[in-house]
Amino acid sequence: KPLTTMLNPDGTMQPQSTGYRGLIRDKDGNIPISRRNLTVVPCRCSSEVSSTNVAPPSLRFDGRRALMGCFLAAAAGIYICDVAGSVSTSRRALRGAKIPESEFTTLPNGLKYYDLKVGGGTKAVKGSRVAIHYVAKWKGITFMTSRQGLGVGGGTPYGFDVGDSGRGAVLKGLDLGVEGMRVGGQRLLVVPPELAYGSKGVQEIPPNATIEVRTGVKIVEG
Repeated sequence: KPLTTMLNPDGTMQPQSTGYRGLIRDKDGNIPISRRNLTVVPCRCSSEVSSTNVAPPSLRFDGRRALMGCFLAAAAGIYICDVAGSVSTSRRALRGAKIPESEFTTLPNGLKYYDLKVGGGTKAVKGSRVAIHYVAKWKGITFMTSRQGLGVGGGTPYGFDVGDSGRGAVLKGLDLGVEGMRVGGQRLLVVPPELAYGSKGVQEIPPNATIEVRTGVKIVEG
């Protein structure tokens, strides 16, 4: 409370509070400290700061839920990208990469092959019973495949005896191209007309057409 100044009888200044009338004073006219009506006013700074910095429980819950949502969305995005990348890689592999002709091995009969992957299993030799997957193309267009209808990873493998192409059971170029492969291997073949459909052609394949066959050995028996 504000203090006013009064004069004592001897002319000295006497402080007096306008709000402390009727209180007992000492012999000099001053109010003893123990008798003063002191009021402690709490500081509101700390409470105001703490109240503004601490978010309500509902906001904290919403924040955690939003953070968890972002985390799940990011994880889902990574998974989708991985799956899409795997499918894209499989499709590129099915279409076959453009390999320079100089990297192919050319056999005396005119057949060319390039090992996309060398297998580590049993080797296919004449007389072996094999089960393979294949994709045959002419000018980049697939006209025959063992995977038809079941996607790039499905389909029923095609089985034949290596060296049995003379009886018409399998395309001669495919028969010669599989020989020497191992289980798990993948090979790209460039088959000349003489080892494919010759001077007559077949259906959409014209006469004297060179075709490409991608093959992979699944099983070798015998």
